[in-house]
Amino acid sequence: MKLWDKGYSTDKKIDQFTVGNDRELDLVLAKYDIQASSAHAKMLGKIGLLTAEETQALLRELENIALSIKEGNFIIEDSFEDVHSKIEYILTEKLGDTGKKIHTARSRNDQVLAAMQLYLKEELSEIKHLTKELFNLLLRLADKHKEQLLPGYTHFQIAMPSSFGLWFSAYAESLVDDLHFVGAAYKIADQNPLGSAAGYGSSFPIDRSYTTSEMGFADLKYNVIAAQMGRGKVEKAVAIGISGIADTLSKLAMDICLYMSQNFNFISFPDALTTGSSIMPHKKNPDVFELIRAKCNSLQAIPNQITLITSNLPSGYHRDLQIVKGLIIPAIQEIKSCLEMMTFTLKDINVNANILDDPKYDYLFSVDTLNHLVLNGMPFREAYKQIGSEIEAGNFKPEKHLNHTHEGSLGNLCLDKIKAKMKP
Repeated sequence: MKLWDKGYSTDKKIDQFTVGNDRELDLVLAKYDIQASSAHAKMLGKIGLLTAEETQALLRELENIALSIKEGNFIIEDSFEDVHSKIEYILTEKLGDTGKKIHTARSRNDQVLAAMQLYLKEELSEIKHLTKELFNLLLRLADKHKEQLLPGYTHFQIAMPSSFGLWFSAYAESLVDDLHFVGAAYKIADQNPLGSAAGYGSSFPIDRSYTTSEMGFADLKYNVIAAQMGRGKVEKAVAIGISGIADTLSKLAMDICLYMSQNFNFISFPDALTTGSSIMPHKKNPDVFELIRAKCNSLQAIPNQITLITSNLPSGYHRDLQIVKGLIIPAIQEIKSCLEMMTFTLKDINVNANILDDPKYDYLFSVDTLNHLVLNGMPFREAYKQIGSEIEAGNFKPEKHLNHTHEGSLGNLCLDKIKAKMKP
């Protein structure tokens, strides 16, 4: 069944090429299409295009379909183009002509938009929740290990003293920024597109404010062309939000891979969280973090992919936009998986103590030693030259008593301030 069926069939190759994996992806959107269809049916009843009996019959059958989706019994056979045609077929099979009325005053275009945006809203809320879980864990780890020092690097050269407290809380505060993009994407998605039909509205006297309230949207996408142009744009906004989190996770995963190596030996994990080698019995590989790094690097390409698909499209619907669905739905599942795995593994991280006791890290204290001379009255440039000469001559003696007090330094992490930046 096709919603655009005019009584003739298309070639099977054309069907396969145009439908692609939409049926599989649409199973994810099925419950949201039911939610939008229920709101639409109520609205049609409210304005008199359905009788009270027809409205109730449609709502009853839509509820039955929703139950089958929840129980995992809903399928979209190859004879159906997508979830929308399958649902309309069930309604027609159960209710006859009443089922055929569900598509009154809407197009598959605004039907897809409404279901997608309801889906995106729910998934963005879940992504926000998972990100906050990781954020809270990072702050707990920062507080727990705030006294334990580790080397800070620039250009992969030892630079200045850092701490695990500084390291963990740096990634926590980065997640705060990432959620600003997620919040922006949510705000864009939280506008009701239903009623825009094919992008030019309808001659039926529909009540779009009513469906906005019924579906729980914060506002209406008023201009019907603007609503249609939102397809692809809202997915891109979500992809940008995902890519920000992915960037943070990828960098954290890279640090972990480095710090786990024997050359660094700053951290370790229980054996159950690492993998081995088929020929080297000593290996404890950071496969989980390597995969998080790779997956998150891949996710950062999604906004550009969507841009390349949509950038030269004029207003109005084009089939190109179907491809966007196949990018954003897997991307959402991937970022959720990476967030869950990062939280799952980090809670069992082991931090090695007294790392900076090794003499090879003595030069880390050159700046603090220099600053100590300045605080005792020596001009900065003279102190810089003196420490440089001592290092060159091999008689540098580090001042290891650290006194970092300004906001955000290793001696004043401001964890409470960072926590306050993360809105509930």
